[in-house]
Amino acid sequence: MTHDLIIIGGGPAGYIAAERAGGKDQSVLLIEKGDLGGVCLNAGCIPSKTLLNAAKHYYYATHGEAYGISVENATFSLEKANELKAGVMNKLRTGVGGLMKKYKVTVIEGSAEITGKNQVSVNGESYEAPNILVATGSSPARPPIPGLDLPNVVDSTGVLNQETLPKSVTIVGGGVIGCEFACFFGSVGVPVTVIEMLPEICPTVDPDIAAMLRKELSAKNITFHTGAQVAAITEQEVRFKKGDESGTAPADLVLVATGRTPNVEDLGLENAGIEFDKRGIRVDDRCATNVPGIWAAGDVTGRTALAHASSRMGEVAVNNITGKSDRVRFDTIASVIYTNPEVASVGLTEAEASERNIPIRKGKFPMTANGRFLAEHSDGSGITKVVVHRNSGVILGVHMIGGVCSEMIFGAAIMIETECRVEEIEDIVFPHPTTSEIIRDTMISMP
Repeated sequence: MTHDLIIIGGGPAGYIAAERAGGKDQSVLLIEKGDLGGVCLNAGCIPSKTLLNAAKHYYYATHGEAYGISVENATFSLEKANELKAGVMNKLRTGVGGLMKKYKVTVIEGSAEITGKNQVSVNGESYEAPNILVATGSSPARPPIPGLDLPNVVDSTGVLNQETLPKSVTIVGGGVIGCEFACFFGSVGVPVTVIEMLPEICPTVDPDIAAMLRKELSAKNITFHTGAQVAAITEQEVRFKKGDESGTAPADLVLVATGRTPNVEDLGLENAGIEFDKRGIRVDDRCATNVPGIWAAGDVTGRTALAHASSRMGEVAVNNITGKSDRVRFDTIASVIYTNPEVASVGLTEAEASERNIPIRKGKFPMTANGRFLAEHSDGSGITKVVVHRNSGVILGVHMIGGVCSEMIFGAAIMIETECRVEEIEDIVFPHPTTSEIIRDTMISMP
Protein backbone atom coordinates (compact mmCIF):
# COMPACT_ATOMS: atom_id res chain seq x y z
CA MET A 1 0.00 0.00 0.00
CA THR A 2 1.39 3.41 -1.01
CA HIS A 3 1.12 6.79 0.72
CA ASP A 4 2.73 10.18 0.21
CA LEU A 5 4.17 10.20 3.72
CA ILE A 6 4.65 7.58 6.42
CA ILE A 7 5.15 8.88 9.96
CA ILE A 8 6.49 6.62 12.69
CA GLY A 9 5.42 7.95 16.08
CA GLY A 10 2.27 9.79 17.15
CA GLY A 11 3.70 12.26 19.66
CA PRO A 12 4.01 16.05 19.30
CA ALA A 13 6.32 15.77 16.29
CA GLY A 14 4.41 12.97 14.59
CA TYR A 15 0.77 13.96 14.97
CA ILE A 16 1.45 17.64 14.21
CA ALA A 17 3.35 16.59 11.09
CA ALA A 18 0.43 14.34 10.13
CA GLU A 19 -2.03 17.18 10.64
CA ARG A 20 0.05 19.62 8.56
CA ALA A 21 0.65 17.11 5.78
CA GLY A 22 -3.02 16.10 5.70
CA GLY A 23 -3.91 19.78 5.43
CA LYS A 24 -1.74 19.92 2.29
CA ASP A 25 -3.72 17.04 0.74
CA GLN A 26 -0.99 14.50 1.36
CA SER A 27 -1.93 10.87 1.87
CA VAL A 28 -0.53 10.16 5.34
CA LEU A 29 -0.01 6.95 7.28
CA LEU A 30 0.69 7.46 11.00
CA ILE A 31 2.04 4.50 12.97
CA GLU A 32 1.94 4.59 16.79
CA LYS A 33 2.55 1.64 19.09
CA GLY A 34 0.91 3.29 22.10
CA ASP A 35 -1.61 6.07 22.64
CA LEU A 36 -1.79 9.03 20.31
CA GLY A 37 -0.11 12.06 21.80
CA GLY A 38 3.10 10.26 22.74
CA VAL A 39 4.98 10.82 25.98
CA CYS A 40 3.98 14.49 26.18
CA LEU A 41 0.27 13.84 26.42
CA ASN A 42 0.34 10.47 28.18
CA ALA A 43 3.41 10.39 30.43
CA GLY A 44 5.04 13.80 30.40
CA CYS A 45 3.98 17.41 29.83
CA ILE A 46 0.24 17.16 30.33
CA PRO A 47 -0.12 14.80 33.32
CA SER A 48 2.82 16.35 35.18
CA LYS A 49 1.58 19.92 34.69
CA THR A 50 -1.90 18.92 35.81
CA LEU A 51 -0.45 17.55 39.04
CA LEU A 52 1.82 20.57 39.47
CA ASN A 53 -1.17 22.89 39.16
CA ALA A 54 -3.09 20.86 41.73
CA ALA A 55 -0.13 21.10 44.11
CA LYS A 56 0.11 24.84 43.51
CA HIS A 57 -3.55 25.29 44.55
CA TYR A 58 -2.90 23.36 47.74
CA TYR A 59 0.26 25.31 48.49
CA TYR A 60 -1.51 28.65 48.02
CA ALA A 61 -4.40 27.49 50.21
CA THR A 62 -1.99 26.70 53.05
CA HIS A 63 0.23 29.77 52.57
CA GLY A 64 -2.34 32.50 52.03
CA GLU A 65 -2.04 34.44 55.27
CA ALA A 66 -0.44 37.47 53.59
CA TYR A 67 -3.46 37.72 51.30
CA GLY A 68 -6.06 37.46 54.03
CA ILE A 69 -6.76 33.79 53.45
CA SER A 70 -6.91 31.30 56.31
CA VAL A 71 -7.69 27.67 55.54
CA GLU A 72 -7.85 25.26 58.45
CA ASN A 73 -7.22 21.53 58.08
CA ALA A 74 -6.57 21.69 54.34
CA THR A 75 -5.81 18.29 52.80
CA PHE A 76 -4.44 17.19 49.46
CA SER A 77 -6.07 14.22 47.71
CA LEU A 78 -3.79 12.54 45.21
CA GLU A 79 -6.76 10.39 44.19
CA LYS A 80 -8.76 13.46 43.14
CA ALA A 81 -5.73 14.99 41.42
CA ASN A 82 -5.21 11.74 39.50
CA GLU A 83 -8.86 11.79 38.41
CA LEU A 84 -8.39 15.29 37.07
CA LYS A 85 -5.18 14.22 35.34
CA ALA A 86 -6.91 11.27 33.65
CA GLY A 87 -9.78 13.46 32.49
CA VAL A 88 -7.46 16.02 30.93
CA MET A 89 -5.44 13.34 29.16
CA ASN A 90 -8.53 11.56 27.79
CA LYS A 91 -9.99 14.81 26.49
CA LEU A 92 -6.79 15.73 24.68
CA ARG A 93 -6.32 12.20 23.26
CA THR A 94 -9.84 12.39 21.85
CA GLY A 95 -8.92 15.74 20.32
CA VAL A 96 -5.83 14.34 18.60
CA GLY A 97 -7.84 11.42 17.25
CA GLY A 98 -10.41 13.86 15.90
CA LEU A 99 -7.71 15.85 14.12
CA MET A 100 -6.42 12.71 12.44
CA LYS A 101 -9.91 11.95 11.14
CA LYS A 102 -10.43 15.55 10.02
CA TYR A 103 -7.26 15.48 7.92
CA LYS A 104 -7.88 11.93 6.64
CA VAL A 105 -4.78 10.49 8.27
CA THR A 106 -4.69 6.70 8.38
CA VAL A 107 -3.66 5.62 11.89
CA ILE A 108 -2.27 2.15 12.60
CA GLU A 109 -1.37 0.84 16.05
CA GLY A 110 1.79 -1.22 16.07
CA SER A 111 5.60 -1.22 16.07
CA ALA A 112 7.10 -0.07 12.79
CA GLU A 113 10.32 -1.17 11.14
CA ILE A 114 11.97 0.52 8.20
CA THR A 115 12.78 -2.28 5.77
CA GLY A 116 14.17 -0.15 2.93
CA LYS A 117 14.61 3.39 1.70
CA ASN A 118 10.89 3.81 0.99
CA GLN A 119 9.42 0.86 2.87
CA VAL A 120 7.99 0.36 6.34
CA SER A 121 6.63 -2.84 7.84
CA VAL A 122 4.04 -2.93 10.64
CA ASN A 123 1.90 -5.82 11.89
CA GLY A 124 3.17 -8.02 9.08
CA GLU A 125 2.08 -5.60 6.35
CA SER A 126 4.37 -3.59 4.10
CA TYR A 127 3.78 0.06 3.19
CA GLU A 128 5.60 2.39 0.81
CA ALA A 129 6.04 6.14 0.56
CA PRO A 130 8.51 8.50 -1.12
CA ASN A 131 8.96 10.19 2.27
CA ILE A 132 9.29 8.70 5.76
CA LEU A 133 9.37 10.75 8.96
CA VAL A 134 10.78 9.13 12.10
CA ALA A 135 9.33 10.70 15.27
CA THR A 136 9.66 7.96 17.87
CA GLY A 137 10.58 10.23 20.78
CA SER A 138 12.65 9.21 23.79
CA SER A 139 12.54 7.10 26.95
CA PRO A 140 13.81 7.69 30.51
CA ALA A 141 17.55 7.09 30.77
CA ARG A 142 18.77 4.28 33.01
CA PRO A 143 22.08 5.15 34.65
CA PRO A 144 24.36 2.31 35.87
CA ILE A 145 23.22 2.47 39.50
CA PRO A 146 22.71 -0.73 41.52
CA GLY A 147 19.12 -1.10 42.67
CA LEU A 148 17.23 0.47 39.75
CA ASP A 149 14.91 -2.53 39.48
CA LEU A 150 13.69 -2.41 43.09
CA PRO A 151 9.92 -1.87 43.55
CA ASN A 152 10.49 1.44 45.37
CA VAL A 153 12.32 2.92 42.36
CA VAL A 154 10.42 4.63 39.53
CA ASP A 155 11.22 6.74 36.49
CA SER A 156 9.37 9.81 35.23
CA THR A 157 6.63 7.59 33.78
CA GLY A 158 6.18 5.40 36.85
CA VAL A 159 6.01 8.33 39.25
CA LEU A 160 2.87 9.54 37.48
CA ASN A 161 1.13 6.29 38.38
CA GLN A 162 1.46 6.67 42.16
CA GLU A 163 -1.90 6.21 43.88
CA THR A 164 -0.84 7.43 47.34
CA LEU A 165 1.62 10.01 48.58
CA PRO A 166 4.83 8.46 49.95
CA LYS A 167 6.32 9.37 53.33
CA SER A 168 9.30 10.87 51.52
CA VAL A 169 10.83 11.07 48.04
CA THR A 170 14.45 10.97 46.95
CA ILE A 171 15.10 12.18 43.42
CA VAL A 172 18.23 11.20 41.52
CA GLY A 173 18.90 14.08 39.14
CA GLY A 174 18.34 17.79 39.61
CA GLY A 175 17.45 18.69 36.04
CA VAL A 176 14.11 19.91 34.71
CA ILE A 177 12.18 16.70 35.39
CA GLY A 178 13.71 16.20 38.82
CA CYS A 179 12.98 19.77 39.92
CA GLU A 180 9.40 19.71 38.67
CA PHE A 181 8.57 16.55 40.60
CA ALA A 182 10.46 17.84 43.62
CA CYS A 183 8.24 20.92 43.51
CA PHE A 184 5.10 18.79 43.22
CA PHE A 185 5.86 16.55 46.20
CA GLY A 186 7.38 19.31 48.30
CA SER A 187 4.38 21.60 47.73
CA VAL A 188 1.97 19.00 49.10
CA GLY A 189 4.03 18.41 52.22
CA VAL A 190 6.17 15.41 51.28
CA PRO A 191 9.86 15.79 52.29
CA VAL A 192 12.08 15.61 49.20
CA THR A 193 15.80 15.00 48.76
CA VAL A 194 17.39 15.82 45.40
CA ILE A 195 20.80 14.37 44.56
CA GLU A 196 22.51 16.08 41.62
CA MET A 197 25.90 15.02 40.25
CA LEU A 198 26.84 18.49 38.91
CA PRO A 199 27.72 21.54 41.03
CA GLU A 200 24.34 23.20 40.36
CA ILE A 201 20.83 22.08 39.46
CA CYS A 202 19.45 22.61 35.94
CA PRO A 203 22.88 22.98 34.29
CA THR A 204 21.49 24.34 30.99
CA VAL A 205 19.87 27.27 32.80
CA ASP A 206 21.59 30.60 33.47
CA PRO A 207 23.61 30.05 36.68
CA ASP A 208 22.08 33.01 38.55
CA ILE A 209 18.60 31.73 37.82
CA ALA A 210 19.45 28.11 38.66
CA ALA A 211 20.81 29.22 42.05
CA MET A 212 17.69 31.27 42.75
CA LEU A 213 15.46 28.34 41.79
CA ARG A 214 17.33 26.08 44.21
CA LYS A 215 16.89 28.63 46.98
CA GLU A 216 13.17 29.03 46.28
CA LEU A 217 12.54 25.27 46.15
CA SER A 218 14.52 24.74 49.35
CA ALA A 219 11.68 26.51 51.15
CA LYS A 220 9.24 23.81 50.00
CA ASN A 221 10.41 20.74 51.97
CA ILE A 222 13.22 20.10 49.48
CA THR A 223 16.85 19.36 50.39
CA PHE A 224 19.49 19.52 47.67
CA HIS A 225 22.80 17.67 47.54
CA THR A 226 24.74 19.03 44.55
CA GLY A 227 28.11 17.70 43.44
CA ALA A 228 26.98 14.30 44.73
CA GLN A 229 26.86 10.95 42.99
CA VAL A 230 24.55 8.07 43.85
CA ALA A 231 26.43 4.87 44.62
CA ALA A 232 23.53 2.46 45.20
CA ILE A 233 19.83 2.22 45.98
CA THR A 234 18.35 -0.25 48.44
CA GLU A 235 14.84 -0.68 49.81
CA GLN A 236 15.90 1.28 52.91
CA GLU A 237 18.14 4.08 51.61
CA VAL A 238 19.88 5.84 48.77
CA ARG A 239 23.64 5.95 49.25
CA PHE A 240 25.62 8.77 47.70
CA LYS A 241 29.08 10.26 47.80
CA LYS A 242 30.01 13.93 47.84
CA GLY A 243 33.74 14.31 47.51
CA ASP A 244 35.34 12.26 50.25
CA GLU A 245 32.15 12.15 52.29
CA SER A 246 29.31 9.64 52.13
CA GLY A 247 25.65 10.21 52.83
CA THR A 248 22.26 8.54 52.74
CA ALA A 249 18.72 9.60 51.89
CA PRO A 250 15.35 7.89 52.51
CA ALA A 251 14.15 5.35 49.96
CA ASP A 252 10.37 5.24 50.53
CA LEU A 253 10.05 6.32 46.90
CA VAL A 254 13.03 6.92 44.64
CA LEU A 255 12.57 8.79 41.37
CA VAL A 256 15.39 8.41 38.85
CA ALA A 257 15.30 11.52 36.67
CA THR A 258 18.64 11.51 34.89
CA GLY A 259 17.52 12.57 31.43
CA ARG A 260 16.08 10.80 28.44
CA THR A 261 17.43 8.56 25.67
CA PRO A 262 16.35 8.78 22.00
CA ASN A 263 14.30 5.79 20.81
CA VAL A 264 16.50 4.60 17.97
CA GLU A 265 16.50 0.85 18.65
CA ASP A 266 14.52 -1.74 16.66
CA LEU A 267 13.45 0.75 13.98
CA GLY A 268 15.49 -0.72 11.15
CA LEU A 269 17.41 2.51 10.66
CA GLU A 270 20.43 0.56 9.48
CA ASN A 271 18.33 -1.10 6.78
CA ALA A 272 18.05 2.24 5.00
CA GLY A 273 21.57 3.43 5.82
CA ILE A 274 20.39 6.18 8.18
CA GLU A 275 23.15 7.72 10.29
CA PHE A 276 22.45 7.51 14.02
CA ASP A 277 24.06 6.73 17.35
CA LYS A 278 22.97 6.60 20.99
CA ARG A 279 22.54 10.39 20.93
CA GLY A 280 19.90 10.15 18.20
CA ILE A 281 19.31 10.32 14.46
CA ARG A 282 21.51 12.90 12.77
CA VAL A 283 19.52 15.61 11.01
CA ASP A 284 20.20 19.08 9.65
CA ASP A 285 18.09 22.12 10.44
CA ARG A 286 15.65 21.03 7.71
CA CYS A 287 15.09 17.80 9.68
CA ALA A 288 16.57 15.79 6.82
CA THR A 289 18.71 12.73 7.50
CA ASN A 290 21.61 11.64 5.32
CA VAL A 291 19.18 9.55 3.23
CA PRO A 292 17.05 11.55 0.75
CA GLY A 293 13.36 11.09 1.49
CA ILE A 294 13.89 10.07 5.13
CA TRP A 295 13.37 12.69 7.82
CA ALA A 296 13.40 12.78 11.60
CA ALA A 297 11.89 15.14 14.17
CA GLY A 298 11.67 15.55 17.92
CA ASP A 299 13.46 13.79 20.76
CA VAL A 300 14.67 10.96 18.53
CA THR A 301 17.12 13.37 16.89
CA GLY A 302 18.77 14.33 20.17
CA ARG A 303 18.51 17.98 19.09
CA THR A 304 15.73 18.80 21.54
CA ALA A 305 13.71 17.35 24.39
CA LEU A 306 10.90 19.91 24.21
CA ALA A 307 7.43 19.06 22.94
CA HIS A 308 6.92 22.42 21.22
CA ALA A 309 10.31 22.15 19.52
CA SER A 310 9.36 18.64 18.37
CA SER A 311 6.14 19.98 16.86
CA ARG A 312 8.05 22.70 15.06
CA MET A 313 10.48 20.12 13.69
CA GLY A 314 7.54 18.09 12.40
CA GLU A 315 6.19 21.20 10.66
CA VAL A 316 9.57 21.99 9.14
CA ALA A 317 9.95 18.46 7.80
CA VAL A 318 6.51 18.57 6.17
CA ASN A 319 7.16 22.01 4.68
CA ASN A 320 10.37 20.80 3.06
CA ILE A 321 8.68 17.61 1.88
CA THR A 322 5.89 19.60 0.21
CA GLY A 323 8.15 22.12 -1.49
CA LYS A 324 8.37 24.99 0.99
CA SER A 325 11.94 25.69 2.12
CA ASP A 326 12.04 25.87 5.91
CA ARG A 327 14.43 25.31 8.80
CA VAL A 328 14.42 25.10 12.60
CA ARG A 329 16.09 27.96 14.45
CA PHE A 330 16.98 26.18 17.68
CA ASP A 331 18.34 29.33 19.33
CA THR A 332 14.89 30.91 19.22
CA ILE A 333 12.99 28.06 20.87
CA ALA A 334 11.98 28.87 24.44
CA SER A 335 12.25 26.43 27.33
CA VAL A 336 10.30 26.39 30.58
CA ILE A 337 10.62 24.72 33.97
CA TYR A 338 7.12 24.50 35.48
CA THR A 339 8.14 24.74 39.09
CA ASN A 340 6.75 27.33 41.50
CA PRO A 341 8.25 29.81 40.72
CA GLU A 342 8.56 29.07 37.03
CA VAL A 343 11.72 29.45 34.97
CA ALA A 344 11.59 30.50 31.32
CA SER A 345 14.41 31.09 28.87
CA VAL A 346 15.00 31.73 25.20
CA GLY A 347 18.15 32.43 23.22
CA LEU A 348 21.75 32.52 24.37
CA THR A 349 23.04 32.63 27.92
CA GLU A 350 26.13 34.66 28.79
CA ALA A 351 28.23 31.50 28.71
CA GLU A 352 26.92 30.42 25.29
CA ALA A 353 27.60 33.87 23.84
CA SER A 354 31.12 33.73 25.26
CA GLU A 355 31.71 30.30 23.71
CA ARG A 356 30.75 31.79 20.32
CA ASN A 357 32.99 34.83 20.87
CA ILE A 358 30.03 37.20 20.67
CA PRO A 359 30.55 40.56 22.41
CA ILE A 360 27.64 41.27 24.73
CA ARG A 361 26.00 43.65 27.14
CA LYS A 362 23.79 42.23 29.83
CA GLY A 363 21.05 43.52 32.08
CA LYS A 364 19.41 42.15 35.22
CA PHE A 365 16.28 43.44 36.93
CA PRO A 366 14.53 42.12 40.07
CA MET A 367 10.94 40.93 39.75
CA THR A 368 10.19 42.66 43.05
CA ALA A 369 10.55 46.01 41.26
CA ASN A 370 7.48 45.12 39.20
CA GLY A 371 4.10 46.21 40.62
CA ARG A 372 2.02 43.30 39.34
CA PHE A 373 4.55 40.72 40.52
CA LEU A 374 4.82 42.29 43.96
CA ALA A 375 1.04 42.44 44.35
CA GLU A 376 0.68 38.75 43.55
CA HIS A 377 3.91 37.41 45.07
CA SER A 378 4.58 39.56 48.13
CA ASP A 379 6.95 37.01 49.63
CA GLY A 380 8.45 35.81 46.35
CA SER A 381 11.56 36.70 44.42
CA GLY A 382 12.75 36.52 40.86
CA ILE A 383 14.85 38.17 38.19
CA THR A 384 14.91 38.85 34.49
CA LYS A 385 18.22 38.75 32.63
CA VAL A 386 18.80 39.99 29.10
CA VAL A 387 21.79 39.31 26.84
CA VAL A 388 22.32 41.77 23.98
CA HIS A 389 24.93 42.10 21.25
CA ARG A 390 27.27 44.83 22.44
CA ASN A 391 27.67 46.51 19.07
CA SER A 392 24.36 46.05 17.25
CA GLY A 393 21.98 46.00 20.20
CA VAL A 394 20.30 42.86 18.83
CA ILE A 395 18.61 40.85 21.58
CA LEU A 396 20.31 37.47 21.97
CA GLY A 397 18.76 35.96 25.10
CA VAL A 398 16.10 36.49 27.77
CA HIS A 399 16.09 34.46 30.98
CA MET A 400 13.49 34.70 33.75
CA ILE A 401 12.47 33.24 37.08
CA GLY A 402 9.36 34.27 38.96
CA GLY A 403 5.60 33.90 38.74
CA VAL A 404 4.18 32.42 35.55
CA CYS A 405 6.95 33.60 33.26
CA SER A 406 6.11 30.70 30.93
CA GLU A 407 3.25 32.85 29.63
CA MET A 408 5.57 35.77 28.82
CA ILE A 409 8.57 34.10 27.22
CA PHE A 410 6.94 33.80 23.80
CA GLY A 411 7.22 37.59 23.47
CA ALA A 412 10.96 37.38 24.02
CA ALA A 413 11.11 34.54 21.48
CA ILE A 414 9.48 36.81 18.90
CA MET A 415 12.04 39.53 19.65
CA ILE A 416 14.93 37.11 19.10
CA GLU A 417 13.35 35.43 16.06
CA THR A 418 12.89 38.81 14.36
CA GLU A 419 16.30 40.09 15.48
CA CYS A 420 14.85 43.05 17.39
CA ARG A 421 17.17 45.67 18.82
CA VAL A 422 16.81 47.19 22.25
CA GLU A 423 15.99 50.58 20.75
CA GLU A 424 13.00 49.03 18.98
CA ILE A 425 11.67 47.58 22.22
CA GLU A 426 11.84 51.05 23.76
CA ASP A 427 9.11 52.09 21.29
CA ILE A 428 6.72 49.35 22.44
CA VAL A 429 4.25 50.26 25.17
CA PHE A 430 3.62 47.33 27.52
CA PRO A 431 0.29 47.32 29.42
CA HIS A 432 0.46 48.31 33.08
CA PRO A 433 0.38 46.70 35.52
CA THR A 434 1.65 43.47 34.00
CA THR A 435 4.61 41.34 34.91
CA SER A 436 5.66 41.41 31.24
CA GLU A 437 6.80 45.02 31.74
CA ILE A 438 9.86 43.56 33.43
CA ILE A 439 11.26 42.54 30.02
CA ARG A 440 11.21 46.11 28.71
CA ASP A 441 12.44 47.53 32.01
CA THR A 442 15.40 45.17 32.01
CA MET A 443 16.38 46.19 28.51
CA ILE A 444 16.15 49.94 28.86
CA SER A 445 18.00 49.91 32.19
CA MET A 446 21.05 48.08 30.84
CA PRO A 447 24.37 49.89 31.25
